[in-house]
Formats: sequence, structure tokens, C-alpha cells
Amino acid sequence: MRINRRNFIKGSFVLAGGILVPLNMAGCRTDGRVSSYDLVVYGGTSSGIIAAVQASRLGLSVVLIEPGHHLGGLTTGGLGRTDVGRADAIGGMAMEFYRRIRRYYADDDKWIYEPNQVPRDQDAMYGFEPHVAMHVYREMLSEESVPVIKGERLIMSNRGVEKRGNRIEGIVTESGNVYQGKIYIDATYEGDLMAMAGVSYHVGRESNSQYGETLNGVQKVRTNNHIFPGFVDPYIVKGNRGSGILPGVHDEDPGEEFEADHRVQAYCFRMCLTDVPENRVPFEKPAGYDELDFELLFRNFEAGENRVPWLPGMMPNRKTDTNNRWGFSTNMMNVNYGYPEGDYSKRASILDEQEFYQKGLMWTLANHHRVPLSIRQEVGKWGLTADEFPENNGWPPQIYVREARRMTGEYVTTENDCRRLRIASDPVGLGSYQMDSHNVQRYITYMGCVQNEGNIEVSPRGPYAISYRSILPVKRECENLLVSCAVSSSHIAFGSIRMEPVFMVLGQSAAIAAAKSISDGVGLHDINYSQLRLQLENNDQRLNVDTDIYSAYPADSEPPEQRIFFETEPRLDNSCIVRASELKIK
Repeated sequence: MRINRRNFIKGSFVLAGGILVPLNMAGCRTDGRVSSYDLVVYGGTSSGIIAAVQASRLGLSVVLIEPGHHLGGLTTGGLGRTDVGRADAIGGMAMEFYRRIRRYYADDDKWIYEPNQVPRDQDAMYGFEPHVAMHVYREMLSEESVPVIKGERLIMSNRGVEKRGNRIEGIVTESGNVYQGKIYIDATYEGDLMAMAGVSYHVGRESNSQYGETLNGVQKVRTNNHIFPGFVDPYIVKGNRGSGILPGVHDEDPGEEFEADHRVQAYCFRMCLTDVPENRVPFEKPAGYDELDFELLFRNFEAGENRVPWLPGMMPNRKTDTNNRWGFSTNMMNVNYGYPEGDYSKRASILDEQEFYQKGLMWTLANHHRVPLSIRQEVGKWGLTADEFPENNGWPPQIYVREARRMTGEYVTTENDCRRLRIASDPVGLGSYQMDSHNVQRYITYMGCVQNEGNIEVSPRGPYAISYRSILPVKRECENLLVSCAVSSSHIAFGSIRMEPVFMVLGQSAAIAAAKSISDGVGLHDINYSQLRLQLENNDQRLNVDTDIYSAYPADSEPPEQRIFFETEPRLDNSCIVRASELKIK
């Protein structure tokens, strides 16, 4: 477990070379400018865009700062197959976005490569092409004349945030610019502003005992999906430990069952692919390709796997949102642990490594002679999409940061909230998607074979409440900051919360809370929740959980196949033996 508590209490601003800069920046660049707003939103994700647009609609002066050059996060970055959960748990501007998507596609002229597929019985649409999501977001930002600043990266140290006591007075970017706000929203997936402001956070998995959960911590026993179904040898020369370990596997202690560790869910790029020949960019063999990187893939096929290792969810115009699937796929294991707290250089190197791996994987699946012919033929029909991300030759600009820092705030949402064993009294939105953790490690089992660990997929069987206090830091640490993505939650609860519609919902609610705080002249922690709730409902947020319909769902009521960890004598781990027959691969 890693929890950081940094209270950076600095002086105020001073004049340096005629420019107003923070005192702690006196030795740094002094050619920046100072800008002041009611609300500063840091992070141009879906959550950040919705927050900025909502703030402008409420009359606040607002700026949206994106540290990179891509707006919209995953929603415009390839994740077009929205993880909805229950559609009736989505309200407000999130639902407005999906309704705008449907209106866009209602025009037959928008369907170039296939007939119009708009659902006639729904007023919203949850599958879309990346450029269409970008079009809708730009339209929303333009309607409210929201200033958007790209390529302004927060200084990744205590010099990046100017604080007086427990209040942020300004954030400083690498260009030397200072952005002052009455209130700030951290809408980054990584929680960078939150962390630089000295707010407590957690990276990795907590133990089950910490919050009284059942699905947290190391899950060697329970992980029974997206695994290696047959015996796969981990050594370069089969059976020879001295020959070295194959890439992508570690020989460290995988951890004790249900105990905490530092590992986070594997990342991937959600590729937008097409099988339309005139719009297809064939998979290319990347320079420096080494087939040893895919020896595990080949051995997995030899051990009996015969499924295509991807999940290509279909989007309009014969395009896909392609996700990880099965034991060896687009998720690159054991490489992203340094990403959440890494500096920009460290993160860039991890992204480069993931991109190199994933491009190599796609070429391998389509071309390598050790891949079964049926799989080569299937994958070979597809390629990157020429009219998406043309500046990257079809490659998505946004990696899927499934999990990074998570704030430790006024209220920690846990598995018990997802199961409605506890219902927050101050909801600002609902979650409903399954508690979903991708694998976090690939290790060598006690039987001497390769296995994945960490995959959990358990539905909450209905909506659950997300507390206002889950987007609030502890007051003594920071009183004018809201966090709409890296929210205060346990690892397994975050596995449900981390869906793009929920981030949109929390971004909107954060902006409404910021506006109320400013208009009422009270701190974020002192807002009258009953009045805030009324404003949220007036903006069509969904807040109610009908416990008569959606009762509590304790772990011991799960179906037997989901209750592996309740076995009297559980397996020590997934041993890779006889798994193929159990999974009934066809």
C-alpha cells in the first residue's frame, strides 16, 4: 500500500521580472502569464469537458486545461463501445452526450460503409466512431465558448501547486503560466493535480480486511477468466530455468491471497479497426520486432487455445472498439506499475512500450506462421482505420488508464457500496457497471507454469450511490478541490466506477457543487447537501436507488460459480492443468 500525504504550504505571489509568479517559482521560468477564473478544470477527459461546459452554463468563468494534445480521453480515443451498465442510471449531460450521438447518426448521409443502424426504439446511442464523439464535444464546448488550452502540463512536483494553508491559490505549468481559481477540478485519469496539491491517495490493491471486502487484494484463486487454459512453460528453453524467463512473465512472489499489493490493472490501447478495404490500414511489422516477445502467445495456441484473442465490439461504419480478451491479448502485463506516480518521461516510455507491443501483436496474429491459420485469416481481414486518428496513421492517441491514483477522501466508496450493503446519504451520481478488474500480473505458479492473476467480473445487480464526499479530499488537506476521475474508492469499487459515463456524471456534479459553493459563499465541505441535491436533480442527475427493487447483494448470495473463494479447500492457484477442459474451448 502506498499513501502519500503532502501539505505544500507556500507563500503567495511575488513579482519577478515584472511577472506575477508564485514565490516557490522564483528560481524557475518567469515568462509566463497569470490567469484567474472562478473554476479551473485540469484534464480534458470526458469528465473535464462535461464539468467545464456545465460550469459555463451556470455562469462561471472557467478554463479547461489539457496537459496533452488530445481532448475527450477514452471516449474520443477509441472506446466507442460504452460500458453502460444500466442506462437508467445515467442522467444529466452524460445522457445529453449520448442523445447528441444518436441525433448525429440519424442522418443517413453519416452512414458511409453500411446502412443506417440507429436504434429506432431508443433516444440515445452508446456506440460511436471516435471522430463523432470529438465532433459532439467540440460542439458542446463551442456553444458555451469554453476556453480550452492544450499542451499545458502541470509541473510534476510541489512547485506545480501554490497553496496557502489548505487552499490552492494557483497551479503552475511547465511553460511558467499560472492559473488561479476559486475552485479546481482534477479531471485527469491519473489524479496529478490532486497529488501535487498534497491530497492523500492510494496506488494498488487494498487487502480485503482493510474495508471489509471480498473482491480486493490478490486473487489467485478467484481469477478464472482471461487466463491461460493449458500448461504454458514460462522459460525461454522449455523446462530449463537457467535459460531465462520469457518476456511478460515475472518470477517474483505473486502475493498472499486477498492481501494488499502495489499492482494496478493492465492497460491497452482501444484500437479502432475496420474490415472495409478502402478504409483499412494493414497491420505493419514494427521496427525492432522480436518474435520472442510473443513466444507465450505461440505456446498458448500449442496448449489448446484456439480463440481469437481480442474483443472487437462493432461500431458504426464497419469499425470496432477492440478490447483485450483471453489469456494473451492486447493488455501488456507487469509493465505499468510505475505509470500512476511516474513523471512525464516515465509515462511516455510505458506508452511507447505498450504501443510497440500491441502493434507487434496485431502483426503477429495476422501473419506469423505459428498462429493458427483460422486466426490469421480472421485477423488479416482487419486493419487500423484510415479516417480515424489520421495524424497517427490510425493509431489511438489515448491509452486506457484503467486505474492509477485513487484519492483517499472524506468517504471511500467500497465493494459494500456497490453491493448496496451501505448506501451513501449524499449521492452525486450512480454507478451500475460490474466490479471489473482486468488482470494485474502474469507470474509463475507453484506448478511451474504461466498464469494471469487479478481478473474480477462481478455485477452489483443494480445501481448504487456514489457519495459527494468521494469526490472531496479530506478538508484539512484541501478545501477548494474536487476530483471527478481519480475518486476516493477502493480498487474493486473503482473497477465499477471507472466507466466513462460515470466520470461524465461526476464531472457535472462537481461543477454544480463548485457553482453552489461560489454563489453561497461557503466551502465545498460545508455545502447544504439537500439544496445541492435539488440542483443536481434539476439538472437531470440520477440519484435514487430503489432498494425495494435493488436490494442488498451480499457476497455469500452469489451463484456458486462466482463464489470460488468460499470453497472449503480452495485451489492454491490456477495451476494451468485441466483448465482447457473446464473452459470447454470450442
